[in-house]
Amino acid sequence: MGDNQQANRNGDEMELAIRTEKLARSFSGKLAVDHIDVQVERGSFYGFLGPNGAGKSTTIKMLTGLLQPSAGRIEVLGKNMLNASESIEVKRSIGVIPENLALFENLTAMEYLIFVGRIHGLERDLIRQRSVELLDLLDLENDPKKVSSDFSHGMRKKLSLAAALLHRPKLLFLDEPFEGVDAVASRTIRELLAQFTSNGGTVFLTSHVLEIVERLCTHVGIIVSGKLVAQSSLQELVEGGSLEKAFIRAAEGSAIEQPTAKLDWLAPEGAGS
Repeated sequence: MGDNQQANRNGDEMELAIRTEKLARSFSGKLAVDHIDVQVERGSFYGFLGPNGAGKSTTIKMLTGLLQPSAGRIEVLGKNMLNASESIEVKRSIGVIPENLALFENLTAMEYLIFVGRIHGLERDLIRQRSVELLDLLDLENDPKKVSSDFSHGMRKKLSLAAALLHRPKLLFLDEPFEGVDAVASRTIRELLAQFTSNGGTVFLTSHVLEIVERLCTHVGIIVSGKLVAQSSLQELVEGGSLEKAFIRAAEGSAIEQPTAKLDWLAPEGAGS
């Protein structure tokens, strides 16, 4: 490879928060993620869209080191995630809200954040200061003795977000962060994430709520049946239309099928007479 090619490649790598090459994962011989090339620019808000079972959560698990790929290469923040020591270094710089929230059920919100902060090696005073601010912002400070097993699903989501932000990460992976969250909290989270990216952070988001993706994201990737069928800036993808239309257009001819049956019996008896 020539010097110019190498320089260009290194420059591209410096601009990317996430790069995958032919990333694949199979379960029992069936491909859940089918050799995808994902590129996420640093400082961008990347929406990763797809129908249920498309491979979104499996992809996030591989990108965050929770699941080993069957094939391919992963670079996160310029590091090789398939190298054990580099993977650990990356994990210190990312925050994650996973598909299945893993909280310590018998800890209060403050106790949980203190635990997470200590895992990241933060000083106790700094942990408490940041925790108080996050819990106040996310409206989780009202009942300080309440343990997370008694939290609603939305409260658990908010606590997971607080934990993901506590150590001031460079990159956030958010798997359906708005699921079960009320409208007021949703607005707070949107503003918080917008502030995060405006300060140079990068967000990798999955969500079925296209309105939120369209409002927040600068770039979008669409995965269907494990294949990455579209990837571009949001502006290029929608082409002056809506994200919903772009999503349907990108997935056309894939595993997404329109229902053919009509449930006429759902109409109340006598409604048409």
